[in-house]
Amino acid sequence: MTAPRYTIVAIVQAGRLQYEAILLAASLALTNPDARPRLVLAEPQPGPLWPEDPRVSDPARSLLAELGAQFVPFESRHFGAAYPYGNKIEALTALPRGAPFLFLDTDTLVTGALERLRFDFDRPSASMRREGTWPVPPLYGPGYGGIWKVLYDRFGLDFDSSLDPAQPDEHWRRYLYFNAGWFFYRCPQEFGARFLDYALSIRDDPPDALASQSLDPWLDQVALPLVIHALGGGRPGPGLDGLDGAVTCHYRLLPLLYAREGDRVVEVLEQAAAPNRIKKVLKAYQPARKMIYHGHGARVRALFDRDDLPRKEQQIRNRIRREKLWIR
Repeated sequence: MTAPRYTIVAIVQAGRLQYEAILLAASLALTNPDARPRLVLAEPQPGPLWPEDPRVSDPARSLLAELGAQFVPFESRHFGAAYPYGNKIEALTALPRGAPFLFLDTDTLVTGALERLRFDFDRPSASMRREGTWPVPPLYGPGYGGIWKVLYDRFGLDFDSSLDPAQPDEHWRRYLYFNAGWFFYRCPQEFGARFLDYALSIRDDPPDALASQSLDPWLDQVALPLVIHALGGGRPGPGLDGLDGAVTCHYRLLPLLYAREGDRVVEVLEQAAAPNRIKKVLKAYQPARKMIYHGHGARVRALFDRDDLPRKEQQIRNRIRREKLWIR
């Protein structure tokens, strides 16, 4: 077997992300032991936009290197601590030109063989595991169509070809909208430059149609579909069903993982976290210590029927809180 010819890229920094990166790297090694892509962890460097040093701790750095991850430093020139989601935008320009990449949010587990995935790196796409979080059309308009069309027009993009004709007008699913938990393309420099251009334009000079819309934390997910459409991409095809499926899981927070994900995800999580060298570092992270090692995750899991979950994520969170098991 040969390793896939692309790089997995994730963001790492001090705090929660360094522990999530350990689980990501450990799950990648566990489920793809014979052939796996290079794992690059992009790390913001100290600077004026970071009041505290964002670099990972020495124990986490050593363990991640042992797990095969490579660190790539980058400078935060536009976002930093004020909008940490901007890390995924700025980090891309620190990667080699012309090297196909798959970006994964750090709170992702690899649960299956990556060779199952069928990428067309000339046609970018991103995660469809999302809710209709943006925009929130005001009572007297503009609606979904009016808000999105203004953005497409700003960047000279064809709006109509982005629509899903299977969905009714003014239903949020009709409009190209992704979760930024994964996305890919043939060149991180090209993708990153356009992502940065669009995000800064929207942030610094929002169109009037966005007057009532929040861009924090949604800015990256507002710009992302515009970038993907501009580069000739769109909604993912069936060859990528394993992302957010049998190959990867974007769990977001450990209590949510235990509440709603399948048995295979829990199995990979706990196997990846079991070796002593990993446990020694992860126990410093309270959610991992309590959820994985102290059994709180099993208690959360017992609260829910995975075949009949509440429709809204907030309902899941609220029930976990009522049982005093919520931690993040």
